[in-house]
Order: sequence, then structure tokens, then C-alpha cells
Amino acid sequence: MIPRRVVALGASNLTRAIYTVVSTARSAWTRDLEFVAALGLGRSYGVKSSVFGRAVPGILESGLWAQLDAMPAAPTIGFITDVGNDIMYNIDVPQILDWVREAASRLERHASAIVICGLPVEGERRLTSWQYRWLRYVLVPSCRLTQDELQRRATLVNAGLRAIAAERGHRFVELDSEWYGFDPIHIRYPYWRSAWSKILGVADARWKGSVPEAIGLYARRPQREWLFGVELRQNRQGRRLAGGGRVWLY
Repeated sequence: MIPRRVVALGASNLTRAIYTVVSTARSAWTRDLEFVAALGLGRSYGVKSSVFGRAVPGILESGLWAQLDAMPAAPTIGFITDVGNDIMYNIDVPQILDWVREAASRLERHASAIVICGLPVEGERRLTSWQYRWLRYVLVPSCRLTQDELQRRATLVNAGLRAIAAERGHRFVELDSEWYGFDPIHIRYPYWRSAWSKILGVADARWKGSVPEAIGLYARRPQREWLFGVELRQNRQGRRLAGGGRVWLY
């Protein structure tokens, strides 16, 4: 199947690399690709989350699902990524996995192929004390989990994601440790293209795309957000890309 539509769920990694993801998918499949994403820094799958005064609803509460229901059928591939934020929000592991199952169930109504990404905890990779402090005091200061408990929950969630993928017949992607540096949860910029090529399941594409188009995509606001408590809504018309294709952000 050559996808005509990509549905991507994620948080910081998807947000930071959004144009890399879009350009890689268009290069591999078709320039006339429809890309529908629920994303955002610190995004939760099930609860409203806020970073630097900007809040967005949980992915399951976003307008993405209504948009998918309103779109005509098309060959579609779905991606579930960046699940780890909810661990640091002290959401219980069973609840996190229930949210992922619900997201997978909804995607299955629209997509003939689904990819679930694991967490960067495979093998001997463990948080150092400095990495824990970076997560606990800089990235998510509201987190109250100890280093050992954070590591334990991440391992359980990763195992649960792998199990969900297996039981539902979806592809599971193990994240490569070389993609990460001191920051243990964000893929380093030099690896964006190769990392997302692996996640998408395509050859490492080299299409560079357009700088103005990339700037326009990064500047695009989601359909619904709150800035310092003030709710803002955008229209649901996707952004048209040069050469065909359209992007919707939620």
C-alpha cells in the first residue's frame, strides 16, 4: 500500500521534527500527501497539558478525530509516538496503556497500517543522575517521581506498548540509543531524518524541501489551544503545501 494520508500522534519529538517527517513521507510516498497530526510540546494522550503558558487538550480529546471522520476514505497509515510524557505527569501505567489502546482503536477505523513507537529504554540504557535532574527540574518540574520509579514506569510502559502492537497486529519500532545525547527523551537534530525514516518505514530520503514552507509549517497554530488561559481556535482548513498535499494540525 502506498499511503495517501498519514495520521501522526505525538508530542515534542513529532513537533520539533514536523517538517522532516512531512518532507520524508512526501519524498517516499507522494507529494500529494495528506498529513493529519495531533502534537505539541509536552502533549498528553489523555489530559490537558501546558508548557510555557500554552495548553492543549489531550490527544484523545483533540479535534483530529472529528476531522478524520469528516474526510473521505483514503489509503492511510497511522503513527502513535511520544507516549512517555504521561509518565512524568504521574499518570498510572495501566491508564497510559488504556489511552494508547483507545488511540489505536480509533486509528484502526481509518488506517490499514499502524506503527507504535516504544520509549528509549531498551537494553542497558538507564537514566544517569544528571539526566534525571534535567527531566525532573528543567523539562517537567511538576514531576515528583524518584529516578528509580521513573525508570521502572518507563520500562513497564515500553513493554506495554510492545504488547499492544503485538496483540493488535501493528508494527512496533524500537528507538535507537544513538539518536539521544544528554537529553534522554528528545532525538538529536542530526538524527531526525534517519530516525523518522526508520519510524515511517522508508528509505532515508534526501529531499530537502523548502525553507519558507518549513517556516510556515512551524508557525502554524493547532486547531485549539489556550495561551495563558485564553482559548484560541483556528479554522480546520489544512495548510496547502507546494507541489500538492495538505497538513492539518490539532
